[in-house]
Amino acid sequence: MDKKIKIALVFGTRPEAIKMCPLVKKLKENPKFEVLTIVTGQHRQMLDSVLELFDIVPDYDLNLMKPNQNLWNLSSDILLETKKVFEKEKPDLVLVHGDTTTAGLSALSAFYGRIKIGHVEAGLRTFDKDYPFPEELNRVIVDAVSDLMFCPTDRACENIKQSGITKGIYKTGNTVIDALLYVVENKKADLDFIGLNPNLKTILLTSHRRENFGEPLKNICYAIKELVEKNKDIQVVYPLHLNPNVRNTVKPILENVERVKLIEPLDYAPFCSLMKKSHIILTDSGGVQEEAPALGVPVLVLRDETERPEAIQYGGVKLVGVNKEKIVKTAQELLDNKDVYENMSKAINPYGDGKACNYIEKIIEEYFNM
Repeated sequence: MDKKIKIALVFGTRPEAIKMCPLVKKLKENPKFEVLTIVTGQHRQMLDSVLELFDIVPDYDLNLMKPNQNLWNLSSDILLETKKVFEKEKPDLVLVHGDTTTAGLSALSAFYGRIKIGHVEAGLRTFDKDYPFPEELNRVIVDAVSDLMFCPTDRACENIKQSGITKGIYKTGNTVIDALLYVVENKKADLDFIGLNPNLKTILLTSHRRENFGEPLKNICYAIKELVEKNKDIQVVYPLHLNPNVRNTVKPILENVERVKLIEPLDYAPFCSLMKKSHIILTDSGGVQEEAPALGVPVLVLRDETERPEAIQYGGVKLVGVNKEKIVKTAQELLDNKDVYENMSKAINPYGDGKACNYIEKIIEEYFNM
């Protein structure tokens, strides 16, 4: 057999790990590839639980997470530490995911090392460099230096073409659907520890983005409080992010509200099980906007803009922002109007068929003439 193609996959946060681990497993099955897994540890505890779920042991763990870390320190650490690994291993291709600081700086490091780069989940845009910050600029930088761009949707492909890039653009669907379907089918989790009342409708809330810190998050919490007070047949579960900017805002408002359960962050398997059990999901997360439509759960996005407009176009997601009255009104309509609810829950999921990893594998083979 000819020389194997050495592929290094670099990721550091829980969302990246969820979307990259299925690809790690798929590429490792291919005898034409030598696969290296490099983790930066940008999210330490949450990252490790995903690696364990998918039975992946990293070849390199850079362990870069530090207390009170800022973007300058993290960025320089990623750039310099990945440089050392790339110089030692000399990969033929570096794969990064999405829009994190890990993705942006690892791609830049590979570019400086004249290594081919593949961007998983390429082409997402809000076209506002400050929103989300710093993710929007990260994803633009990664696409600019990439040789292969694996886009989840037609719109994502078109976004890249509009920037003047014409080669290496492929629509593959999103690997998060591969991950979600694998976990839902093979890693079902027991949710008894949450203490859900089976006679109540469950609303799942997640909110942790920087742009929602402060007043926007307070508005979200007051909206939840009002919904619970008006609807005796609902319960809200909010897995609280570890960031003190989240906890110090949420707890004074919601900690003692009846039928609101503030819980610790969930590992991915129980989170998938909770999404599947939910009646409605309110979130500012990017990944949940893709995952929930695959499970038939309506999503209200707690942001003013989204780089994932396709699910809104297809009807499974609505953008409600952080205005308390709008959140309450839109959620209440879903609770009261069966037709509105069914239209959202039965909407087509635009993010793929759960075979994105297969498509990416074949594209890489063809790129290297294998």
